[in-house]
Amino acid sequence: MLTLKDLATQFELAFKGDGDTLITGIGTLANAQSGQLAFLANSKYTQQLSNTKASVVVLSETDALDCPCACLISKDPYTSFARISVLFDSDENLAEGIHSTAVIHSTANVSASARIGAFVVIGEHAVIADNASIYAHCNIGQHCFVDELCVLMPRVTLVKRVRLGKRVRIHSGAVLGADGFGIAMHQGNWIKVAQLGGVQIGDDCEIGANTTIDRGAIEDTILENDVRLDNQIQIGHNVYIGAHTAIAGCVAIAGSTRIGKYCLIGGAAGIVGHIEITDKVIVGAMSLITHSIYEAGEYVSGTPMQPKAEWRKNAVRFKQLDNMARALKSLTKTKE
Repeated sequence: MLTLKDLATQFELAFKGDGDTLITGIGTLANAQSGQLAFLANSKYTQQLSNTKASVVVLSETDALDCPCACLISKDPYTSFARISVLFDSDENLAEGIHSTAVIHSTANVSASARIGAFVVIGEHAVIADNASIYAHCNIGQHCFVDELCVLMPRVTLVKRVRLGKRVRIHSGAVLGADGFGIAMHQGNWIKVAQLGGVQIGDDCEIGANTTIDRGAIEDTILENDVRLDNQIQIGHNVYIGAHTAIAGCVAIAGSTRIGKYCLIGGAAGIVGHIEITDKVIVGAMSLITHSIYEAGEYVSGTPMQPKAEWRKNAVRFKQLDNMARALKSLTKTKE
């Protein structure tokens, strides 16, 4: 159990109120109860502060002036809350050692400090490093490497030639190292192109549930350090994603695309293959990126929501834009 003073000391934050205030959990500003900690990082929710029942709120120095309860004062309340929240994650760790139902190939190398859950399968020449946790029903294929302190939640599959950096966290249902989509047309039929590369994942990456990352055709598919992927994302073969980039759910990235560092990709965006996106690019949700982006900034495509009747009228007009533009140009020339 933590106190206000404990958190202030650990995270180097100023505080207001009784330092012995106990904090037993986390809640939202609107629904937190006594003993819980909440946060205020968006001015949209300032009006909820006066009525909160939270025992402690993490907020800015300005908002602290109007806080009715004890508070932690931060220059970046959301980041401070994120760091504090980890202390209240009550997930139970796997039991130490290797579960009796796990199947481990004789050529695999599993650290004595690794935790291996029920019905895990570890293939030929795979390596599981110190303090890694492999939950139930995971399948670690041949020549895969799982580095220190990695966590693979239940039913993660590393197909083959997948290399994870330190402290990588992969959520249930994710598949890394499956065949890339490589085919060639010959005499009216598709011929499969062998996918001979692998997948490299940098340190401190997180990969969401049911996300898929294909292995490269010849060279590897690569994610640099601290890349964060949401659920149900498709990463094609030989994609390269720079450090600290975050990608929201249902994004699809076609093969051989390079994405820079510190990019943000909104949900359900589509990115075609063989293009380059530079550092610090923001792509709006449901945008379609069809060519390279060489300047940092925010990019969107598509039309905003509108009533159906209006959308149908505008959709018809979209087809007429070229003729309308030509007519306007002709009219302008006539007036000149």
